[in-house]
Amino acid sequence: MIAGLIICASLTAVDGDTVKCDGQNMRLLGEGVPFVSGIDTPEVGSHAKCVKERKLALIAKGRLKELLAEKGLQIQWSGVLDKTQSHRPLVNIYRTNGEEIGKKLLREGFARTWSPRHPNDWCDG
Repeated sequence: MIAGLIICASLTAVDGDTVKCDGQNMRLLGEGVPFVSGIDTPEVGSHAKCVKERKLALIAKGRLKELLAEKGLQIQWSGVLDKTQSHRPLVNIYRTNGEEIGKKLLREGFARTWSPRHPNDWCDG
């Protein structure tokens, strides 16, 4: 498969950095480089390491849900799948003004920069 535009009849937030497009989970890349850089948001439910992370995850998911409700979003697949068991496509979602949603979440404080060498700890501080 090659990178390109993805069309979704249904687009929902799974957590702060994962969306579901017609039943397929996809991971937000935030205009990063696959396996080098990207965005990270707190984990939901049992994946969270503490209560603080679980609460932050619900807030980040809520903000992503708001952004996904906008009309005219464009989903672009990077051509790469993540290394998790589910092999989620790594995508960027652009608003009609050209702003990428993952980068917006970073600017608004709902996400942090992701790097394989510096994992985020949402429970600290």
